[in-house]
Amino acid sequence: MSNKKDSDGTSADTRFEELERRTIEKFKNAFGRDPIFVVTAPGRVNLIGEHTDYNDGFVFPMAIDRNVIIAADWVRHEDHVPSDSARIYSSAKRQPALVKIQGDVLPAPKVDWSEYVQGVIVGYLKETPSVQAPPFVAMIHSSVPLGAALSSSAALEVAVATLIEALTKTSLDPVRKALICQKAEHDFAKMPCGIMDQFISAMGKKDCLMLLDCKSYETKLIPFTSDDLSILIVNSRVKHQLSGSEYPERRASCFDSANILGVPSLRFLSAEQLEAGKEKLTETQYRRCRHVVGEIQRTVEAAEAIQNGEFERLGRLMYESHDSLRDDYEVSCVELDILVDICREIGVAGGVYGSRMTGGGFGGCTVSLIQSDKKDSIMETIERKYQEKTGISPEMFVTRPAEGARILQQEE
Repeated sequence: MSNKKDSDGTSADTRFEELERRTIEKFKNAFGRDPIFVVTAPGRVNLIGEHTDYNDGFVFPMAIDRNVIIAADWVRHEDHVPSDSARIYSSAKRQPALVKIQGDVLPAPKVDWSEYVQGVIVGYLKETPSVQAPPFVAMIHSSVPLGAALSSSAALEVAVATLIEALTKTSLDPVRKALICQKAEHDFAKMPCGIMDQFISAMGKKDCLMLLDCKSYETKLIPFTSDDLSILIVNSRVKHQLSGSEYPERRASCFDSANILGVPSLRFLSAEQLEAGKEKLTETQYRRCRHVVGEIQRTVEAAEAIQNGEFERLGRLMYESHDSLRDDYEVSCVELDILVDICREIGVAGGVYGSRMTGGGFGGCTVSLIQSDKKDSIMETIERKYQEKTGISPEMFVTRPAEGARILQQEE
């Protein structure tokens, strides 16, 4: 498999090596020495299957070649760190955080970036009560765009869990590891997310998409190896201010509807059952259910389409997914709709098979399946037309399915 170059002319391997080098450099600047441990975990994009994970459905994500890297070392006397703590720096934050590695720790009233770190450490050490984590210092550096719906939070959580594995010389089953990270986001970051983001960051494989059954946790790796195809991620560069209740409201609506219709979750609701029970639901509940039921089916069909080389069929499923997210689940926004409409206009003749919003919604990114040899003209058209319509210059990059979390360097 060739190491394809991104739109800026650099390859994924070169870009990763530079990120690792800069992380180590930042660690040395902060602590005056080389790190002993270096770990990484990737962000992700979901090709299709949105808001299905917390409904026990299927999702179809891949790890992207944008990563969180953490460099770390044991505490030394000159670090002035208490014996029950770790000092964590982030290149994205001015002040370091002191997190506890021993004793009972409760979530803070206010969610700060360090709560993601603290939550994972607490969860990991509870899961492995015989393991003790000595005090350490660490530097976090990331190339996963923040606030772009590419799961920078899950990448951070999984990277922290991978660091604890390296520090304690333990190795958790990756499913347990992902669930620890999800629980940290629930309890410490106060976001009731599904399991997709942590699973793909922990278990992603190079040149593979992952069909994940969110009920059984079974995974199926679907090869994505053709040089003729690429995944284009376009950051709308908007994130609309919300009340913070939109995601929990939709989640609760799904759970309430499943209860009303007498199924354990919407995973077990057929389109025929939904239509038969329509009168029991409010109009909003019905449309939320219609999205989830349809999206689960589209996701399964998308995996079949990739395997069969039916890329135009996959593209149609992606557009249908976006329309459903826009109209029934109501989590899109004007800017995302404009980006998808530009891709529809370009069409298969211009190199775009399909496009859709990805992530929780209300801003962030679109994901598109494109022909590799036409990526430059596609990106130029998107840049020009999006800027004309919104006054915003989008951020774009092409990615391949990347490797999941791993230890890059550790103590002998």
